[in-house]
Amino acid sequence: MRLHVGCAMWAHPPWQGRFLPHPLAPGERLRAYASWCNAVEGNTTFYATPSRGTVQSWAEQTAPDFRFVVKLPKSITHERRLVGFDDELRTFLSAMEPLGSRAHALWVQLPGSFGPADLGTLAGFLRRLPTMHRYAVEVRHRAFFEDAGCAQSLERVLDAAKAEWVPFDTTMFFQKRPGSDAERDAWTKKPRVPRRSEALTDRPIVRYLGRDDTTETVEGWQFWVERVTDWLREGRSPTVFIHTPDNADALTLARRFHEEARTRLPEIAPLPPPEPTGPPTLF
Repeated sequence: MRLHVGCAMWAHPPWQGRFLPHPLAPGERLRAYASWCNAVEGNTTFYATPSRGTVQSWAEQTAPDFRFVVKLPKSITHERRLVGFDDELRTFLSAMEPLGSRAHALWVQLPGSFGPADLGTLAGFLRRLPTMHRYAVEVRHRAFFEDAGCAQSLERVLDAAKAEWVPFDTTMFFQKRPGSDAERDAWTKKPRVPRRSEALTDRPIVRYLGRDDTTETVEGWQFWVERVTDWLREGRSPTVFIHTPDNADALTLARRFHEEARTRLPEIAPLPPPEPTGPPTLF
């Protein structure tokens, strides 16, 4: 029984020398991160498709059961809005091939303007995707969260493609006004939608945004600890990504979430001990 947890990135300056060895060559950063977490969000691919050689290095730095949830390029999802995407998609899929089974899901994050009227476009897009991959869709239009009919229509589209609906739970974050620069920045950028917590497949994916205050972050994820352990008991294999506005402690928080789930369900396989930040000493 395995729970996968991770963060929004594998390289973050506040982690260097504190959680991860420093300095680290670019080709070693993911390997060090993977000693802390067993999954990661592939957000960088939203901005540019990496070379196949770069992706090969990602595979070489991670174990076969490590999970990448890799975001499709914005040229496909936001600029072309799932229309006329053949060349970009072909290039992207070719680049991702070295990940093999590590590519847990290809992540279709849609803009907030992509609403119920666009579901036909989404259905057509999903039908054209190669069946060798799993897909996960994140929507941000409020109608999908506030109108039961719109939600059911989206679920039917996703069910037909065996795709998962990825929730981004920001409800804890928006409970009170921001208190730091990082929180103020996130306040203007993160989606403010109701929490959704239903799994459509055997591999649900959750994105959770807490606060810069650890106590508040942990308080806000108690709902997800219970839901995730329920999914595991049902035979599902969930992946949870922990975010905070500054992500300074996201590595330790992801492991803490994993441990809290294990206290409720000890059958969950433990995470390995993280790589030390420096050489061992005698004293």
